[in-house]
Amino acid sequence: MNECTLRGEFVDLLPLTPAHAELTFGWRHSQRAVNLNLGAQTVAGQARWIAGRPADEHNFVITLKGGQPVGTLSLCAINAHHRHAESGRFLIGEAVAARGVPAAAEAMKLLYQHAFDGLGLVRVHGSIASDNTLMIKWQKFMGMKEEGRLRRHYFINGHFQDAMLFGILEDEFRSTALPRMNAMIAAARASSLLAH
Repeated sequence: MNECTLRGEFVDLLPLTPAHAELTFGWRHSQRAVNLNLGAQTVAGQARWIAGRPADEHNFVITLKGGQPVGTLSLCAINAHHRHAESGRFLIGEAVAARGVPAAAEAMKLLYQHAFDGLGLVRVHGSIASDNTLMIKWQKFMGMKEEGRLRRHYFINGHFQDAMLFGILEDEFRSTALPRMNAMIAAARASSLLAH
């Protein structure tokens, strides 16, 4: 299980542990997670799932600087030979607490920097259920490229959905995603300075 912590200006990515089971179980069964694959059905099952994550996964809890957990994000199926990995399990579970904070943008920045700078990967990819239009729009804005679809791949919310396939290369991260993420973080920094 991954033990690294990634530190940012507004949020930190802390290793997900079984102690987070009740919290993350609540998030996974909230309305905000309606377009995600069905997770564990009990808190105990969630704790077992967390404890059983393989070594090639880096699962994180997105945590505000004050210590409040607000979401999750993962880097899975890390392949050192082919130098790629899958991003996933991205969920802001505490939207009210994260309001006004670039939690999503900075969490993704930290994850991508970990992938490309820390692990030396050249590609990060993932899939999104086709009904999850807000996440698709967000990932495109953040620099991910649509690479295809797997038709009727997920059975979510009582019907089949396509899996929309996305990927980002190291150079695309640096040229497109990183400037956008930095701009969002800078805007939040300026806003917090004006508020004080």
